[in-house]
Amino acid sequence: MATTVDPAPEVLAAFEAAKGFMPADEGLALYAAAAEAGRLGLPLLEVGTYCGRSTILLADAARRAGVLALTVDHHRGSEEQQPGWDYHDPETVDPELGLMDTLPSFRRTLHRAGLEEHVVALVGRSPQIASVWGAPLGLVFVDGGHTDEHANADYEGWAPHVADGGLLVIHDVFPVKLDEFTGQAPYRVYLRALESGAFTEVSATGTLRVLRRTGAGI
Repeated sequence: MATTVDPAPEVLAAFEAAKGFMPADEGLALYAAAAEAGRLGLPLLEVGTYCGRSTILLADAARRAGVLALTVDHHRGSEEQQPGWDYHDPETVDPELGLMDTLPSFRRTLHRAGLEEHVVALVGRSPQIASVWGAPLGLVFVDGGHTDEHANADYEGWAPHVADGGLLVIHDVFPVKLDEFTGQAPYRVYLRALESGAFTEVSATGTLRVLRRTGAGI
C-alpha cells in the first residue's frame, strides 16, 4: 500500500470513545486503506455499522478525500449481539420495543465526532440495499453478520461494486477457531475472494485483511 496516513488525535480519540469492538491497530489499518481508496474519488462503504466506531475512521478519511462514507446496517444487531450472548450490550436495547436498536447510539457517535455531514446511513438489510445499488465504490468494508449466509450475502452483494484498483476489507478473519463465539465465515469469504482471482491481498493486521481488486468478477 501507499504511505499510510494517520487520523488526527481527536478523530482517534472519538474512535476509542465509541462503542464497538475494533482494536486500535486494526482501526489504523482500516483508516490507511480508506485514505488510499479515497484517492479514487469514489464513495467508501462499510457493511455493519453497529454504533459507528469504525464509521468515524471511514468518515474522516472520506472527508479528507472529498468523497462520502456510506454505512449499511439494519441496526437490530447481529447474532452474537442478541440477549444471552457475550457481545450483548443492554444499553442498545429499545426500552419500548425490547429490541436492539443501535441507530441512536450511531447518530450520537457521529455527532460527537463532528462527522455527520460526511456519512450517508443506509438503514436496512444488506442484501436488499445491495440489490438496488448500481455505482462503483472505492472501498467495501465487510463487517456484518458472521454466519456463512450473511457473510457470503454481503460479499456477493457488495464486492462486485469494488472499482478497479479499489479495496475490499474484511474484518474478523480468524484462520483458527478460538472458541464457540469465534465464527469463521469471514475467513471463508476472505479465502473465496483470493481464490476468485479478482482480489490480491495487500495487508493483514490482527483480524483485518485488505485486498485490492486486480481482476474481474468475485
